[in-house]
Amino acid sequence: MRGLKLLFAGLAVVAATLPAAAQSATKIGQHNAWGTYSYQANNGKVCYVLTVPTDKQPASLDHGDIFFFVSQKPGQNVSFEPQFIASYNLQENSKVIVTVGDKSFTMFTRGKSAWMENAAEEPTLIAAMKGGAEMKVAAKSGRGNATSYVFSLKGITAALNSISSCK
Repeated sequence: MRGLKLLFAGLAVVAATLPAAAQSATKIGQHNAWGTYSYQANNGKVCYVLTVPTDKQPASLDHGDIFFFVSQKPGQNVSFEPQFIASYNLQENSKVIVTVGDKSFTMFTRGKSAWMENAAEEPTLIAAMKGGAEMKVAAKSGRGNATSYVFSLKGITAALNSISSCK
């Protein structure tokens, strides 16, 4: 329940990192740890799934709101685009490492967000997420602090299925 409260409270933070249109996001549903949302962009509807971490390390730091986000942008030849969103600036030119099971993926950083370094690996990460129980994310803050997060993958398949026909 705490995670759901954080999810709703943090939606404003996510909206601030998205285009202005996303600030009018509509909640579509909830699938265990993953909420589903949509908003109208200039070139069509954008749907996304979102979750918050079940664990944040080191516990001594104030991490703020942290999210893992997967968007679906119909008509833009983008299937599912994963994104890590922090409430703090990530270290410039650093990499975020996402691990699901024995598979690791590298994300590049810009400001408070990180995206797949190799977009061709996005479907592989999504498949790993669908087959996994949890996902670990390691990042470095702008202040040089090493941080790590654990995200539950319960409900990710249902959440992504629910937005796959986003139009």
